[in-house]
Amino acid sequence: MTYAIIKVAGKQYRVHEGERLLVDRLREDDGATFTPTVLLVGGDGAPVLDAGEIKVTAKVLGAGKGPKVRIGKYKKRTGYRRHTGFRASLTQIQIESIGGKPARAEAKPKAEKTAKPESAVETAPSLPSGYAEMTVAEIKTAVAAWEAAALHDALAYEHEHGNRKGAIAALASAIADKEGES
Repeated sequence: MTYAIIKVAGKQYRVHEGERLLVDRLREDDGATFTPTVLLVGGDGAPVLDAGEIKVTAKVLGAGKGPKVRIGKYKKRTGYRRHTGFRASLTQIQIESIGGKPARAEAKPKAEKTAKPESAVETAPSLPSGYAEMTVAEIKTAVAAWEAAALHDALAYEHEHGNRKGAIAALASAIADKEGES
């Protein structure tokens, strides 16, 4: 993966592997490794992946302070002048790796993913050819020529996989028309 968007101390950062960045002070010791919350992963023209599948590890390099910010207050003709300053407490971290799947998230989705393609194979023979790649507009124009069994299977496929409202409405109306003709 090229980059990940992580959440550390309530702020979001776009990070790359090996990158160093300053974040708000963390309660971790120097040299400690931690896994921040991953919101999004993508890059290299690849599709954006679900954050639950990817693990990002970061190492705490050290704590420090940010640059001093000078704050001045002034009211004209009264002699009122006040000056204060502020330095943010920061922690420098380095992103060690982006990738790798957590052990808990790995076992459960595999069982679910293997079950879904099997049910898709069962309903696939009676679906019209190329149905999975069709857009909603193409489905609306093509449903008039389909048989009732193909319409029912396409509707079941939409409820299970696509769940596109426009396609479901077009299929339901075509099924009602076919039943009205009988």
